[in-house]
Amino acid sequence: MTDRPTGEPLVRLSGVNKWFGDLHVLQDIDLTIDRGEVVVVIGPSGSGKSTLCRAINRLEAIQDGEITIDGQRLPDEGKELARLRSDVGMVFQSFNLFAHKTVLQNVTLGPITVRKHSKDEAEQRARELLDRVGVGHQADKVPAQLSGGQQQRVAIARALAMDPKVMLFDEPTSALDPEMINEVLEVMTSLARDGMTMVVVTHEMGFARRAANRVVFMDAGRIVESATPETFFTHPSSDRAKDFLSKILNH
Repeated sequence: MTDRPTGEPLVRLSGVNKWFGDLHVLQDIDLTIDRGEVVVVIGPSGSGKSTLCRAINRLEAIQDGEITIDGQRLPDEGKELARLRSDVGMVFQSFNLFAHKTVLQNVTLGPITVRKHSKDEAEQRARELLDRVGVGHQADKVPAQLSGGQQQRVAIARALAMDPKVMLFDEPTSALDPEMINEVLEVMTSLARDGMTMVVVTHEMGFARRAANRVVFMDAGRIVESATPETFFTHPSSDRAKDFLSKILNH
């Protein structure tokens, strides 16, 4: 583990609440994420994990509380939100690539339109990133010509091309066939090793053990535990986490 610079956390959630109608999906969430930290969020279905992840870049509006990124409060809408959101990379369960654009065009679109990079500069960087995630030779294909694992790696390259301060992954492997899961997790593990700040919602406990600095366990809209992987997987402190782990680790 490298020493992290002290100071303001990169992401801070304070007293965050979110309702869907009568359903209180995020309940008084307090969470800080430091620069270079990899936080893996786990918990049963419906515990609020994905909503938490999506609230960090305002894909889900919150009703109460505050979220700051790099010391700046996330506004509700407008240009400031767009600017702050461009500092937050997001990789979804479904790959969300533009079907009619090539892989290379998918990765260069944001840097050219949002970051105002030149086409040459954006393409050079895109090719470097596509090589890094292992799909450089697929640059001129369209997404439908790629496997799910390859498409998800393109989606990671696309998020990285914006040079984000933090990367959010919302169950990035849950739509993939088993043999493709590892190729995506390997890319994510190498990003973690390189010091990328990451929030990862996942069911992949091996990844949580291997790559996380901290595991956050959620249940019924609350953060129940927050601990190092070693502590969480060997000595969970809550009955709810013990129950959850006993069900998933014995299969």
